[in-house]
Amino acid sequence: MWKKAAMLLIILSVALNLAFIGTWVTHTIGTHWVCPGPGGHAVGAGGMWCPLHQQLGASPDQWKQIEPRLVEFRKAAVALCQEVARKHTEMIDLLASPQPDREALRAKQEEILAGQRKMQELVIGQLLAEKEVLTPAQQKELFDMLRQRGGCAGHGPMLMGLGGPMDNHPAMLPSE
Repeated sequence: MWKKAAMLLIILSVALNLAFIGTWVTHTIGTHWVCPGPGGHAVGAGGMWCPLHQQLGASPDQWKQIEPRLVEFRKAAVALCQEVARKHTEMIDLLASPQPDREALRAKQEEILAGQRKMQELVIGQLLAEKEVLTPAQQKELFDMLRQRGGCAGHGPMLMGLGGPMDNHPAMLPSE
């Protein structure tokens, strides 16, 4: 019985970790840095194709500094996201095997967590780089936007018991 419970806990842990990173990556990249690129939106002053930076009122000089970093960030983020997704598939394959190897599962979980840490470092690096270029008012607006959108799947902050999106989810309700 304990083996089944332990396996269920591992599966739940992996699923929650993957759901978190998937949501976080999709949300962070999707709402902040994955601008559609030239042709996807109206191009603003100085050839600015990113609506976020248009909204922040980035000047053409700021955009000249931001754009190359943004392009590199996008390339690195996509590659890292694909790597984590591949490891996720490998974890599922390990879990689906007739006799899952716990050591292999733990090792794969560590690989996934390492990928998540890399993504966090990539995002932090991008934010710090943009912060150097933006004015204090633009920085405030950027971080205010991130705070508002920083929750789960675009539903705002994940505040359990404070009206957060999961408060009424069946899995979050107390059992009787």
